[in-house]
Amino acid sequence: MTTEQHKQAEKAEVASYFNGMGFQRWKRIYSDSEEVNKVQRNIRVGHQKTVDDVLSWLNESDGLQAMTFCDAGCGVGSLTIPLAAMGAGSIAASDISEAMVAETKLRAAEASIDLERISFVTSDLEGLEGEYHTVICLDVFIHYPQKAAEEMVRHLCGLAQERLIVSFAPYTPFLALLKRIGQLFPGPSKTTRAYTLVEKGIVNAARKSGFRVVRRKLNQAPFYFSQLIEFKRLS
Repeated sequence: MTTEQHKQAEKAEVASYFNGMGFQRWKRIYSDSEEVNKVQRNIRVGHQKTVDDVLSWLNESDGLQAMTFCDAGCGVGSLTIPLAAMGAGSIAASDISEAMVAETKLRAAEASIDLERISFVTSDLEGLEGEYHTVICLDVFIHYPQKAAEEMVRHLCGLAQERLIVSFAPYTPFLALLKRIGQLFPGPSKTTRAYTLVEKGIVNAARKSGFRVVRRKLNQAPFYFSQLIEFKRLS
């Protein structure tokens, strides 16, 4: 199998997972459901910390109502919906999973969000096009090995006019050990392949695309580790 064939096979696996068993699992995790185990509950808490940090950073911006956003890998709308409620000008909510996009639209409607301000797109990250003031990609790079993740950072930088915010599972010797013994991503057949990434490579990819690091924060809960970084385009 060539590198490209391997890449396409992994992408198909991710799409299949998040349109089926994965959709049901993550829909439940990112909700108020009590039908979650300890690991899933901790992932919920950790992911919400990341979302809350992003919303706090964005809330510091002037002119939010005039800004365009791309929520790349929107999942079930954990970021899109509160961002719309904050008054964001427009949001492109995209995900590789059609089921996830449909759930985001449903939850937005239930939250009385003006759906005309959100465009709902089923697409992988590679297929995203257009220009947006701010591009945000949270906890999606876990499906990309290092080189592919760096390529994706460059692609997302090409879509962002002013700002890019990403989060990923950072590589550390400790996390590498946990992953190797199955305690970071526990259980067979519970997820697709999960990758930890070297932060230096992600930062260098953004810098070569004309962006600088503004701030960063590491969020963690048991079974959840996410390095959040905000980049801004150099003037």
